[in-house]
Amino acid sequence: MTHPLQALRDRMAEHHIDAYLIPTADFHGSEYVGDHFACRRYVSGFTGSAGTLLVFPTWAGLWTDGRYFLQAEEQLQGSGIRLMKMGQPGVPTIEGFLRSSLQPGQTLGFDGRCVDARTGRRYHQLTRQLGAKIHHQLDLVGEIWPDRPPRSAQPAWLLEEAYAGLSRAEKLRQVRGDLAAQGAEVLLLTCLEDIGWLLNLRGGDIPCTPVVLAYLALTRAGCTLFAHPAAFAPPVAEALEADGVSLRPYEDFYDYAHRLTPDQTVLLDTRRVNTTLLTSIPSEVPVKDRPNPTELRRGVKNPTEQENFRRAHLSDGIALTRFMYWLKTHAGDPGLTELSAAAHLEELRRADPSYLQPSFDPILAAGDHSAVIHYSPTPASDRAIPAQGFLLADTGGHYYTGTTDCTRTYALGPLSDRQKVCYTAVLQGNLALADAAFPAGCPGSVLDYAARRPLWARGLDFNHGTGHGVGYLLSVHEGPQSIRWRSAGGRETPLMPGMVTSNEPGVYFDGDFGIRLENLLLCVEGEPQGFLGFEVLTLTPFDLDAVLPDLLSPRERELLNAYHARVRQAIAPHLSPEEARWLDQATRPV
Repeated sequence: MTHPLQALRDRMAEHHIDAYLIPTADFHGSEYVGDHFACRRYVSGFTGSAGTLLVFPTWAGLWTDGRYFLQAEEQLQGSGIRLMKMGQPGVPTIEGFLRSSLQPGQTLGFDGRCVDARTGRRYHQLTRQLGAKIHHQLDLVGEIWPDRPPRSAQPAWLLEEAYAGLSRAEKLRQVRGDLAAQGAEVLLLTCLEDIGWLLNLRGGDIPCTPVVLAYLALTRAGCTLFAHPAAFAPPVAEALEADGVSLRPYEDFYDYAHRLTPDQTVLLDTRRVNTTLLTSIPSEVPVKDRPNPTELRRGVKNPTEQENFRRAHLSDGIALTRFMYWLKTHAGDPGLTELSAAAHLEELRRADPSYLQPSFDPILAAGDHSAVIHYSPTPASDRAIPAQGFLLADTGGHYYTGTTDCTRTYALGPLSDRQKVCYTAVLQGNLALADAAFPAGCPGSVLDYAARRPLWARGLDFNHGTGHGVGYLLSVHEGPQSIRWRSAGGRETPLMPGMVTSNEPGVYFDGDFGIRLENLLLCVEGEPQGFLGFEVLTLTPFDLDAVLPDLLSPRERELLNAYHARVRQAIAPHLSPEEARWLDQATRPV
């Protein structure tokens, strides 16, 4: 069989396409994509969750970020595809590369359903400036992919109000109020998390993200959900219908957009909708490009969701603490590997009846694998876990009561002074961010320094954001807030009470070791009035065997001891006597 890259080039020649762009995307801008949409992976062989492939007749490059540099280097070997390390000196952006490479009269092609409308506009502007052309209605990978998996249509289900905190009818009422306040008649939603939140609807169409493949059109009088009818059992469809939500086939959405009229002002977010949708709307229809009102509403968790998050983290903390005990007592055992350890942790989580599934593919990284920021073990890469060095474990779960994401780096044997210094610096950053007090209206970029200062003081840094929002039984990575000094897209959302955000500083040394320590934080009202702070949700120990107490300030010791006292009090009653005795030692005051 012809290699996919060559088959793609052959099809490009047939369509007179000089450059073809393949992002990691579905029609909804999802972070993780189902097998049907894994076009970049099919052509390149790179399996990371983020990256864009650009193919010319004699050159191809894959752009990805610092989380995946080492993984991409390994997986692209021998492919003829060059790794373009985003954000590194001398590496142009995709648009910069196209500006210097695309010639007048040449054509750039892509599937406009997989490119967000804002990016698509920039590509249109770029090709006009270059005297080149664009063709955004081409699914060339679909033309060359034999036995391509079909689009998923897993059963949809409804999240009960006891977990969601607000009824579907109330959420529709609130968002219709937002729609009226914006002076619009129609809201078009393509973001699956927004749709899931608005309708209290969940499913299984995206890996690690319990959502339903769907589009939604909300008007002041009605609501239409475009989805695969087979995914909706009669009770689910009837419950939606009772709240005024009508079902139409998934494929009808673009025709609906095409039939909009000039008296219907449309509200949409060009960062979220795709290029094909935007160009399907008649040019005479007024369009307001604004953030989806659902984004901020789902980002700020209501009181019921907040209390449920605490319950989810107690459940998760029990599993993680039992896992830490098991790991500490079994490291070096024959047959203990990254994959078998991940399977054991999954078994521990599944002991809780409220547990549903992982919130992302588990990262269990022993030895120098821990230096690969988003390494995930496979049968080909699986490694034994020895009684030495570090094991980095970044895992999370979806519970009916919420979503978790936690990273711990465990010392499985003697460590060097350098390893302990680095671990302690990462811990200091984690403690400092959790201890932050800040005025309302403060964005995450201001807080990022707290987590990085101990590392920067030693000439160290990490090549990823410090914090991302976390959804409620939706995406483990969500906006609108983040904590990073490189703000994304120039628009920052202040942290607000009710937001759940990760706190995950780290440090990584290629070919040697990596360390990351992550807790989830709930933003809460602070003191004095007008100030905010954080409540730490995650409940499992840091590894004191890797800490140099002499490097900790009195305040850092106080924070660490107080956190470990909380963990001990919350988790110990749920452990066996042997595990509880071990936890007492693992959370000893320093």
